[in-house]
Amino acid sequence: MRTEVVMPQMGESVAEGTLTQWLKQIGERVERDEPLFEITTDKVDAEIPSPTDGILVEIRVQPGQTVEINHVVAILDTDGKITAAPEAEEKPAPNGANGASAPQVAAPVSAPKVETSGNESIEELRRTKSTPLVRKIAAEHGIQDISSIAGSGLSGRVTKQDIMEYIEAGKHVGGTTAARPAGKPIQPHHTPVDIGGRDRIEPLSPQRLAIARHMIASRQTSAHAQTVHEVDFTNVWAAKKAMSAEFADRGVRLTFTAFLIKAAAEALAAFPMVNSSLDGDHVIYRGDINIGMAVDQGESLIVPVIRNVDEMSLLGVARAVTDLAERARTKRLKPDEVKGGTFTLTNPGIFGSEFGVPIINQPQTAIMATGAIKKRVVVDQKTDAIMVRPTSIWCMSFDHRVVDGATADRFMLRMREVIENWQV
Repeated sequence: MRTEVVMPQMGESVAEGTLTQWLKQIGERVERDEPLFEITTDKVDAEIPSPTDGILVEIRVQPGQTVEINHVVAILDTDGKITAAPEAEEKPAPNGANGASAPQVAAPVSAPKVETSGNESIEELRRTKSTPLVRKIAAEHGIQDISSIAGSGLSGRVTKQDIMEYIEAGKHVGGTTAARPAGKPIQPHHTPVDIGGRDRIEPLSPQRLAIARHMIASRQTSAHAQTVHEVDFTNVWAAKKAMSAEFADRGVRLTFTAFLIKAAAEALAAFPMVNSSLDGDHVIYRGDINIGMAVDQGESLIVPVIRNVDEMSLLGVARAVTDLAERARTKRLKPDEVKGGTFTLTNPGIFGSEFGVPIINQPQTAIMATGAIKKRVVVDQKTDAIMVRPTSIWCMSFDHRVVDGATADRFMLRMREVIENWQV
């Protein structure tokens, strides 16, 4: 029996992924859930497990190729037999030392024929068959008619590479294609860079490039506004010190992140507008509280999601934080573990920064950055007493189309109350 392996969707707004490495070769056996290949997207750089036991008999996507989600990347034979793929053709062995032939990678299936109902033209099909990512790029650059772009994908589909080459060539500037919606800002042109003799030029990695586009798209989508609060961590500092040994006995490392995620969950339950998404002119109030936490990966980052945080104890949250962070850094996250986030927490404070101003993780409504927790001189507002307290500066970015400043500040105040009044 032949089983198709597809490119998984690693996040709700992810439309494609780049396959970076095969961990198995044709003819090798793979067990269910054993890592089969690595991918990179704007949300994740991860190993993808095999969906079943079997032998890898066909590879359809080579390292470095970017394909849409659910695109077939390989075929497994679950009967344990290596059989030639129907699409593959016998090729003569290349001239070599012993005349031995290298294993052949089967060619992808041929593109299906385009059939129309009589009311649809090829150009209309190209438009409808473009990916959400392509349509988003088109909207960002004021391209209203995708059918004017020559598509190189299946059935004339306009791919990301097609539209990026079109834009880089400046073909979107002028004419009806470049007509932009009212109020849409004109995209800045690329400024040429003078290259020095000692400069080194390297292309952006696929994940870094995808992150760049995702962040630019978020800035152009949401009306970003921010609010900043300083929070006293005296009680949480004491609670962490008192409970760390107990948690360690259970094999769990207690971090400040666990306290922050629990506090965010309580505030999100009280202010569901912050736990929402905007779809056109409708607000979607999320039924679950799923908090994403940004994890540093050296040259990139990833945002695994802790689900239903409001139903978890502090111990459960701490265990999830430790587990997800470790597997994120070792590329062992599963596709579902980077999907479904309703709010994001990022902690640049671990590197000593006072605070950061984060960009909203679409399609969410808000994201919060926490600064370094360190001792600062503060003044008691009631007694004017000068004290030294461990504090952290928080900055929340929110979508002002959905959340007003007053709601954002009430949300932050609720989080502050939870942290500042924490009881062991």
